[in-house]
Amino acid sequence: MIFVGFGFLMTFLQRYGFGAVGFNFLLAAFGIQWALLMQGWLHTFENGKILIGIESLIGADFCVGSVCIAFGALLGKVSPVQVLIMTLFQVTLFSVNEYILLDLLHVKDAGGSMTIHTFGAYFGLTVTAILYRPNLEQTKDKQGSVYHSDLFSMIGTLFLWMYWPSFNSAISDRGDAQHRAVINTYCSLAACVLTTVAFSSVLEKKGRLNMVHIQNATLAGGVAVGTAAEMMLTPYGSLIIGFMCGIVSTVGFVFLTPLLESKLRIQDTCGIHNLHGMPGLIGGIVGAVTAAAATEGVYGYEGLIRAFDFTGVYASRTPSIQGGYQAAGIAVSLGMALVGGAIVGTILKLPFFGDPTDENCFDDDVYWELLIHLSDRGQVLEWDIADDHAQLASPAGLLCL
Repeated sequence: MIFVGFGFLMTFLQRYGFGAVGFNFLLAAFGIQWALLMQGWLHTFENGKILIGIESLIGADFCVGSVCIAFGALLGKVSPVQVLIMTLFQVTLFSVNEYILLDLLHVKDAGGSMTIHTFGAYFGLTVTAILYRPNLEQTKDKQGSVYHSDLFSMIGTLFLWMYWPSFNSAISDRGDAQHRAVINTYCSLAACVLTTVAFSSVLEKKGRLNMVHIQNATLAGGVAVGTAAEMMLTPYGSLIIGFMCGIVSTVGFVFLTPLLESKLRIQDTCGIHNLHGMPGLIGGIVGAVTAAAATEGVYGYEGLIRAFDFTGVYASRTPSIQGGYQAAGIAVSLGMALVGGAIVGTILKLPFFGDPTDENCFDDDVYWELLIHLSDRGQVLEWDIADDHAQLASPAGLLCL
């Protein structure tokens, strides 16, 4: 999901495929290593050593998922150095935010609606607001997609869609909680697809479907069910959440994204506010309501204690109190994202990080070698992808592709 799903999801830009997959690869490989250290210091540090196991690797992947989300808002507008610096700071802030929510507030957030999606989305949106480029209209021709780039992006969508149930259930308790997380996530995702297709057709001219909506909004159901996935949400409740998020996300792409850029100076390249931001907030709210409504009649006495880990210092907690802490977790994640994003955005704005000029944004030619040598019956072809043409090395002339 991290390397293939998020990487290919961002290949929709017609001339930034290398940057989308390559820089996502870079930040994920770096971020996982730093996350193992940061989360290890906060969670598994014993006798002067950090203990690493499978759950540590999953936690590091979750952390990097948040960075990939934030990267979506900055896609095509930052340098590799800026990407690495952002990863360094965001992994640190993510680990602190996660420690506050999971260890201090004792909230349940198995699928990361609050810790991963809400934090990652609003962190990235704040950074891109700080790095606002008023002359980005110069690259308007590069901000669109072409047929094959959208097709590559759908690879990422399908990869994420298929594996999202494992994402939401990875750290749940084995048995009932894990099974509930898988079932609830699948139901929400399936409902979200149908709603997205329906509303995309309604909102677009002549009833046609918009590929941007299918690539992104169809995943919103998996985001929104994350916090409550392992709770007694029931398949019926999951279907309702998926239905709601398909509408919210699709409407966001049509109306809200242009409004954010024109009014709030937020240039959200991948529309992460619609896929991760708003659905993440919905997921946090659903988690708080579902926790507050939990009863022994539904979970059973032992089941209720196990589901919310009402043991030790938390033995006196009730579902209603737990719901309040769940709601507080949303506020903490938002606050950490906005403050942290403002600080990191200010750092990234320093003039010596080699960011591309406005006219060179969304173009692989700035950071990648694009000249490809092809052989055609003994003749060498030089294919300049940036100019979309190939030129024969012999005097035969141009061969247009």
